[in-house]
Amino acid sequence: MSTEHSGRSHGAAAPRTLADDLRTRDDAALAGLLRTRPDLLSPVPNDLTQLATRAGTRASVVRAVERLDRFALQTAEAIAVAPDPCTYEVLEALLTGDPGTVDRETAEAVAAELPRALRTLREQALLWGGEDRLHLVRTVRELLSPTPSAPSPTGLGPTLAEATAGMSPGRLQDILATVGLPATHDPVSALAGLVALFADRARTEALLEGAPVESLAMLEKLRWGPPYGSVQTDSPSAPVTWLLDRGLLVRTAPRTVVLPREVALHLRAGRAHREVEPLPPAPVVRREYPPETADETAAGQALAALGTLEDLLSSWETEPPSVLRAGGLGVRDLKRTATALDLPEPTAVFWIELAYAAGLLASDNEPDECYAPTPAYDEWLRLPAHERWSHVVLRWLTGTRVPGLVGTRDAKGRGLAALGQGLDRGLTADVRRRTLELLAGLAPGAAPAQQSVLARLRWERPLRGAGSAAGAAPGDLRTQLAEWALHEAELLGLTGRGALASYARELLAGKDDGPTEGELEAAASRAGDGLAPLLPEPVDHILLQADLTAVAPGPLVRPLAAMLGVLADVESKGGATVYRFTPASVRRGLDAGRTASDIHAFLAAHSRTPVPQPLSYLVDDVARRHGRMRVGAASSYVRCDDDALLTEITADKRSAALQLRLLAPTVLASALPPDQLLLKLREMGYAPAAESAEGDVLIARPDAHRTPPRTPPDPVPDGPPVPDAALLNAAVRAVRAGDHAATAEHREHRSSRAARQAGKLPKAPADTGGTLPRTDSAETIATMRSAVESGDALWIGYVNADGAASQRVIAPVRVEGGFVTAYDHTADEVRTYPLHRITGVAELAGP
Repeated sequence: MSTEHSGRSHGAAAPRTLADDLRTRDDAALAGLLRTRPDLLSPVPNDLTQLATRAGTRASVVRAVERLDRFALQTAEAIAVAPDPCTYEVLEALLTGDPGTVDRETAEAVAAELPRALRTLREQALLWGGEDRLHLVRTVRELLSPTPSAPSPTGLGPTLAEATAGMSPGRLQDILATVGLPATHDPVSALAGLVALFADRARTEALLEGAPVESLAMLEKLRWGPPYGSVQTDSPSAPVTWLLDRGLLVRTAPRTVVLPREVALHLRAGRAHREVEPLPPAPVVRREYPPETADETAAGQALAALGTLEDLLSSWETEPPSVLRAGGLGVRDLKRTATALDLPEPTAVFWIELAYAAGLLASDNEPDECYAPTPAYDEWLRLPAHERWSHVVLRWLTGTRVPGLVGTRDAKGRGLAALGQGLDRGLTADVRRRTLELLAGLAPGAAPAQQSVLARLRWERPLRGAGSAAGAAPGDLRTQLAEWALHEAELLGLTGRGALASYARELLAGKDDGPTEGELEAAASRAGDGLAPLLPEPVDHILLQADLTAVAPGPLVRPLAAMLGVLADVESKGGATVYRFTPASVRRGLDAGRTASDIHAFLAAHSRTPVPQPLSYLVDDVARRHGRMRVGAASSYVRCDDDALLTEITADKRSAALQLRLLAPTVLASALPPDQLLLKLREMGYAPAAESAEGDVLIARPDAHRTPPRTPPDPVPDGPPVPDAALLNAAVRAVRAGDHAATAEHREHRSSRAARQAGKLPKAPADTGGTLPRTDSAETIATMRSAVESGDALWIGYVNADGAASQRVIAPVRVEGGFVTAYDHTADEVRTYPLHRITGVAELAGP
């Protein structure tokens, strides 16, 4: 066992409370406590006693315990089932058991890591006292101690004294007689005798040697918990009776027995836990790739990610989906989008949520509310590819919305929809970053086994996010978030074949206690710069083929990609994108205002191969028919110079629903609105054009819908934000000053004593003993004015406008007009106080 441990007392008076323990800590230790438990700062405590009280509240303790790693938690659990106070030697024995119980490596690891675990508990104010008197904060002990409704996490039950609290003295004497102990005159000494028996390994083992086999089997079932069992009400079986008669089991209810803690510890050879885990499990490398292979794979996926986002947003700018009345995206629109992107629905949800988190997508808040790209999307499109990637990756890394929860139900049974409420989880950003950090700890190109990464995360925060998300797969939420983070990192191009890309390591640069927003943006920019050389340069040409297709040999420059997307349909994607020209796609270009000559010129200018004759014929043929027939408002009409074509339409059986009638040799009338008539005729294979009231052809180009300017959704913080250094320093100074005011020895000011001796003031009150001083207004003013002249510091009681009382240490500077202006040591600033709100004043004792 180590001879030097953190927190050992050497001659100094042992602290009696947590507040006393905090007073022995330096400013750096107090700042560290407030940094790891920022909820203690809201508001800043008046003094160390209030800080200690607040650190012991259940809500704050639960939050702190949830952030312990597995071994620190196991250490706290062992102290919780040990006598209070606990010594270092007893604690180490509870973790390792009797000599030889655990293997040598584990015992050595416990001895090496136990000081660190105790230091962690002390730093978070969950433990206090020297190593000869280790005290858990009372709330922590209550949280981790066993109760009938909530057994200890160690599986241990109550002590023998707690289990026999309602037992009659006669019954205790019967147990003593059965185990061969002398009778005693009172229950206390009887219990002490039984406890001493079960603490003696040899005597207890000798007692168990005479136990029936069935009784030993029952003890084995209860050994590692839960420690409670059921029995028959009137006549328990013989094996159970044998155990009850010897105090090895104790009745706690007519049908319930419990295994006392002392007996369980003997059966466990002194161990509190079945498996003690002093060291974190290391991620297991599944396969190693050359770093260049991982980087190239990840870069290809990053480029595909940008393409997917563009496809999503370009489709929603012309056909924006509606917002559900309860908020979010409807199932039908989600299915349509997933089909259009050729992706599974969960993956489509991820890209939709990512676009929303990045500020590229929002609702327009118009009467017929729908989702559409934001103006920021246009700015994003103008950025180079690596900058577009770094923008969305940063929003993913810091975001708290969880796409994986879509389709599940919340605590009230309501379904969670994409882009709806209820998808934020404060743990998300921390889990994503920590998952990438574990990957970064491996050699470049190393791909870990997923289960080993999840096991490491569970060791680091075994209680954090415990409990499945409603409707999600079994397992704790933190594990689910990590699984989703690994999958999403691969989709984004942060990993390639499971290995972290070299450029993605730049994202993790920053301070250990949490990078600032500026540091995160700088890190994302560096990661994007590292990705840039791995991305192919955009090309400004295509390869036209005789089968009416065009091959883009790489990512196209934006103007070319935009125009080609209008004239042709994407047939396949990959290293090269294949576009197909069809009559409908060419007509789409004509509807957008392009003429046949414009299309021919565009194709000739950007194709590295000659324009195939079939494509030229296709363009000319569609252009020749485009606009020969025109639709206007009558309700609607069809006008065409080719009367044979109109005759053909009226003779077509499919035109019955159009309710056409011939008004003139070149004009047909219909009861349908113009837009519906236009659509029906195109479905029949014709190519009509819309006509204005003046007879001009209307350009039927769908407008790109945009929302008003929108800001990205703010991440939901996981508890209070971590305070910066300036706030921590100011808070520590304020707490120190307040504690000085509350604990300093006070005496009556010399001017007050002189006035009392002259009979001008009443008799001095008894010593305040640290409570708010009480003086009348005349004495208060006299003491204040004297302190102005002498420069003395005073201790005052003050009640603010809300009626809250506090103690302060001030150095008065001026007293006039019913106010005192003074330097407030508690707030570390000059303040002015109304004299009528000062309840009393006293001089600080000391030099």
